[in-house]
Formats: sequence, C-alpha cells, structure tokens
Amino acid sequence: MISKTRKTKETNITISLNIMGNGKSNIATGVGFLDHMLESFSKHSLIDINIACEGDTHIDDHHSVEDVGIVLGSLIAEALYPIENMERFGSASIVMDEACVSCDLDLSNRPFLVYEVDVAGKVGHFDTELAEEFFRAFVLNARISAHIIALRGKNRHHLIEAAFKSLAVALRRAIAKNERVGIPSTKEVL
Repeated sequence: MISKTRKTKETNITISLNIMGNGKSNIATGVGFLDHMLESFSKHSLIDINIACEGDTHIDDHHSVEDVGIVLGSLIAEALYPIENMERFGSASIVMDEACVSCDLDLSNRPFLVYEVDVAGKVGHFDTELAEEFFRAFVLNARISAHIIALRGKNRHHLIEAAFKSLAVALRRAIAKNERVGIPSTKEVL
C-alpha cells in the first residue's frame, strides 16, 4: 500500500492504494455518487483503494471530485512509473443496459484525455459535468493517455458508470504483468 495526503483550503484528502490488489475498497468522499463510481472502479480494476475526503461540499462537489482525481491519479503514477514488465496498453467496452462506453488507454507517461460522453444534468445530487472533471484530473496526474467514448446510451447513470468501469478494466489490462515485454517502448523508457 502506498499513501498520499493532500490538504488545501477546499479539501483534505488521504488515499492509499495497492495497484496489484484484489479490488477491495473503503471510500468516503462526501459525494455519494462518486463513492459508488470509485467502489466500482476499484472492483473492476482490482486495485485496492482507501479514500477519506473532507471537502467544501456545502458550496458544491466540484473541489472534492477534482481533488480526489488529482490524488488518486498521482498515486497511480507513483505505483506505475517507470513501467517495466507490464502490457502498457489496455482497452475495454462496457455495456450497462442500453449504454456502452469504451476506453482505450496507454500508460505513456504523456497525459492526454479524449472524453466523449455527452451527459448533461444530474444523477441524484451529482452534477454530471463533474465526471469529466474527475477523469481529466485523474488522467493528467496518472500521466496516461485515455480515450473514453460513449458508443450509445441515454441513461446518465449508466453512461457515467460504464465510463468508470471501462477505465477500470482497460487499466487492469494495461497493468497486467508480462515479463516478456520488458520496458514496453522502443525508446527504452516511459
């Protein structure tokens, strides 16, 4: 388990994770829908994750959602780099009823996000635009390239949850051990 704490005027966050875990989680962000998404992410990535977040949710959930993405992403980067004996690339398409979302990613050490999940409104009290804020913070700080694309669907809950699950499964596949690949780059460094 590796851990990180980040304290700002807006949030106080402590996260610990085991990247080669079993998908166990204990998550309390103060944002119920985000907790649900991160529990699903942990389960399907097989990364053990503990998160405690106190945020200024009396204003709104933005700071908590974004800052959890920052800290979680930076811990993933700490656990990954330098990459050696891992597949590096991963992809998954996840179906939830009428929705299908794909994620293709590269543990490139060069962050980039393509996010094409067109959802507007709310899921419960959760502003759906915050999903993109989470993914952006996560990807930039994890230093991965990820393309998260909705292929079809209408239900906001299903689309966002399929996005989290597709990222989780693609990441699980990308971090899979493979001794034969060594450093998975012709540059000999990632």
